[in-house]
Amino acid sequence: MTTMNLPIISSCSVDGCSYNHHHDCHAGAITVTGAAGAACGTFVDAHDKGGVDAHGHVGACHRSDCRHNDHLECTAAGVEVGAGPDPADCLTFAPA
Repeated sequence: MTTMNLPIISSCSVDGCSYNHHHDCHAGAITVTGAAGAACGTFVDAHDKGGVDAHGHVGACHRSDCRHNDHLECTAAGVEVGAGPDPADCLTFAPA
């Protein structure tokens, strides 16, 4: 799978993340971790802005219990990231 085929981060409402530029994620690819709230493991709480000059994608998903997860890869058309149990969570997470 190339980055062209990875699901896009359709929105990110975590204003404190260094990869968030006007509610668009600019991390090359995020990792959704196995934390209780399907946390964005790429979240960086810093004042400096970083990332790529394009929309971010989902590179890996550790939540094998999500209906959008196929062999630890996200199959959702797009993913929303925002506050949940963690400061930055995959809000598209849906139990299988």
